[in-house]
Order: sequence, then structure tokens, then C-alpha cells
Amino acid sequence: MKSGVLKLVAKRLAVAVITLLIVLFAVFFATSMLPGDTASILLGQAATPEAVAGLREAMHLNDPAILRFLRWLLGLLHGDLGTSYANEMPVAALIGGRFVNTMKLAGITTLISVPLALTLGITAAMLRGSLYDRTVTILSIGVISVPEFMVATLAVLLFAVYLRWLPALSSVNEAHSLTDLVRIYAMPVITLTFVISAQMIRMTRAAVIETLSTPYVEMALLKGASRSRMVLRHALPNALGPIVNAVALSLSYLVGGVIIVETIFNYPGIAKLMVDAVATRDLPLIQSCAMIFCLGYLLLITAADIIAIMSNPRLR
Repeated sequence: MKSGVLKLVAKRLAVAVITLLIVLFAVFFATSMLPGDTASILLGQAATPEAVAGLREAMHLNDPAILRFLRWLLGLLHGDLGTSYANEMPVAALIGGRFVNTMKLAGITTLISVPLALTLGITAAMLRGSLYDRTVTILSIGVISVPEFMVATLAVLLFAVYLRWLPALSSVNEAHSLTDLVRIYAMPVITLTFVISAQMIRMTRAAVIETLSTPYVEMALLKGASRSRMVLRHALPNALGPIVNAVALSLSYLVGGVIIVETIFNYPGIAKLMVDAVATRDLPLIQSCAMIFCLGYLLLITAADIIAIMSNPRLR
């Protein structure tokens, strides 16, 4: 059984690596086909054809696309993300500070959304069929149905325009106290928490309900165990694997959500950096940011798959 588990885990890891290479290939050629000439955009409208041609030659833009991809991939394997076309700075230096900001946003969202979603999901499963359960289910389905940009727009209209409690833009550099930090992070975190928690609540509820229907839990109920004891002592430990799997899958939605949230709230993270790089056709910066998002998504999805494999009783 252990050898079978190891083979499945190795297979998942191999699929993740192959997927990453395919995505890197797709991102490279998609960014290479963006409309507009990079050299012309960087030099401006007053640039002469000779200057544009010289810059294209210096930036190796005349080389075949496959050769530029292999050169970029070789540099990536050596830890070199390249040099930004627009800023003439190492891409790693540009990403460094923005990466910290994105991880702060993702970390705060995780600390709030995971306990909230687990509490609502587990209690809804304990009170299955009740008014509370139906309310939580309807609200979670409703939130899942609303896209992230709509949640963010409604948050701006409510908290920034009408109530004027929070700033519409999240400028981290203007934070000088704990109150400023709370005000700056409030709306981005609220938006991401809504999106992630709804999916996590549904998956947690389903995992606990499935465990509650197993024979050993029913036996505990017949022996006189209270519903709370039955869930906390018998069902929850055995549902831990599926619940952790649900958390990992739900957190993978952070990847797409962060891109939208950082753009709407002008939050200085990697996603905002990537969107700005698209405007200037800064190909090395776009490719590196896309690679980071893809890698984060694949890590979470692969972790969820491995947890599901390890928690499968038939493979133990």
C-alpha cells in the first residue's frame, strides 16, 4: 500500500512539473504575441526606425521565439528572472517587495477565512436541515455565484462611497499606525474572504456530513453520545483529511482573486505589477509574475491531491 501511495504522489508531482513547463511555454508565446512592438513602445512615438531596429537587436527581439524561450528558461533554472525592459532593473528586485505585500494580503485573508469557513461549515453539518443550515447554504451559494470584481465593486460603493468608512485605494506606504493598516487591508481582505470562505464552507460541510453517515459515528450516537461530542470526538478527526483538502483547494482561488483585488484597489502587489507590465510590454516581468502565480496555484492543487491520497483509507 505504501509503495502505491508513493507512486501516486510521485505521479502528481510529475504532472505538476509538466503542467508548469506547459504554462511557462504558453505564457511566453502569449506575451510575445501581444499587439504592439516592445521597442517602439519603450522609445516612444518620436523614435526613428534605426533606433527601434537597434533596440530590437540589443534586446534580442529579432531572435526566433523558441530560442528566446530556451534562453529565458535556462536563466530561470539558474535563478535569473531576467532584466525588466521598462526599468532596466533585475526582475527579481522588482518582484521582491511586491511579493511580500501579496503574501501579507494572502496571509491575512487565510487567517480570517479559514477559521470562519470551518466554523460555519462544521456547525452547518451538525445542524443539517435546520434553518441555520439552509441560511448558510443559500448565502454561500449566493457568494460563489458573484464574481470577485463585483464583490470588490460593491465593497467600494458601500464602505468608501456611501458610508465613507474605508479608503477606496489601498496604499500600504500611507500606513503609520495599526488603525491605518486595518483601514488599508479591510476591503481587499473582505473581498477575498467572501470568495474563498464560500467555497470552503460548502466543501467542509459536505466532508463532515459524509463522515457523520459512517457506521462508527452512528454507533456512537446509538450509545448515547451527544451531537457535539459525536462530531468533535468521532467525526471531525476522521474528516480532517477531506477538510484540509478542501482548505487547500479553496486557497487556490486566492491566485485568481488576488489579481482582480490588487487591480481594483490599486494594492502594490505582484498582480498589480504584472498588470502594469502588460501596458509597457515588459515581457520578462510579465512572464516572471505569471510563473509565480502558476507555481503557487500548482503547489496548492498538488498539496490538495496529495492530502486526498494520504487520507484515503483504502490506500493506508
